[in-house]
Amino acid sequence: QVQLVESGGGLVQAGGSLRLSCAVSGRLLRFNTMMSWYRQAPGKQRELVATIFSGGSTNYADSVKGRFTISRDNAKNTAYLQMNSLKPEDTAVYHCMGIWSGLRYWGQGTQVTVSS
Repeated sequence: QVQLVESGGGLVQAGGSLRLSCAVSGRLLRFNTMMSWYRQAPGKQRELVATIFSGGSTNYADSVKGRFTISRDNAKNTAYLQMNSLKPEDTAVYHCMGIWSGLRYWGQGTQVTVSS
């Protein structure tokens, strides 16, 4: 059974930083096709924030480029999202998602709240 567990969310002031972690069990991250972070704010659609592919290439939403960095540590079977220069509009529940053999797996989410 594949499980993705996020951690690292919390309350931070605007301009601050947080690092989210997505711990994977039941599958090896090195065999993963891609890992992504999504976020969903109240009353808004879910938004793709960042993706890292198996080869290491990355994509980011325009709204977070230059501020967020996605990474993966295959040895720790964990993916990360480093978030710097946080803004109130970054407030949302952040979910990680991974694809193995064409199947998507989601974590339960972690709340990030940025105060102005």
